[in-house]
Amino acid sequence: MKPIVSIIMGSTSDLPVMEKACKWLEDQEIPFEVNALSAHRTPDAVAKFAKEAKDRGIKVIIAAAGMAAALPGVIAAATPLPVIGVPIKGMLDGLDAMLSIAQMPPGIPVATVAVNGAQNAAILAAEMIALGDDEIAGKVDAWKASLGSKIEKANKDLSEIKDYKFKCN
Repeated sequence: MKPIVSIIMGSTSDLPVMEKACKWLEDQEIPFEVNALSAHRTPDAVAKFAKEAKDRGIKVIIAAAGMAAALPGVIAAATPLPVIGVPIKGMLDGLDAMLSIAQMPPGIPVATVAVNGAQNAAILAAEMIALGDDEIAGKVDAWKASLGSKIEKANKDLSEIKDYKFKCN
């Protein structure tokens, strides 16, 4: 089995956030890899990774970074693959990282999800891949269809709460 999604983080301290992406991809049985590479501490390794990713069969890269958040942009500059940036909450509640990822120069796009939005990054990666892969499209469709049933169950559970004198449903 070869990975088609690559999850890259600037440091293993980002793993507690990025595990949500790993878990979602695992649950959907979408092959992925996880690595730590730093745009500032291992720039040559980042460039090598980005340049070789497509030839290795990677379809989408998810890159997480906090603070200056250079990693997603550096990767995007060196690969033709779509890159999804996950800003990691840090000093300014992740606003610094989010702005660093979102404000890329023309020609170097990086899709950006919410601060600590690793699960949404995995879903977006799968949606991108699904454009050319019917099997993954079916997985995404089934997962999205399941969202409604979770809310319906939550609403039913709420209707069964009888602890309030003035609750009318």
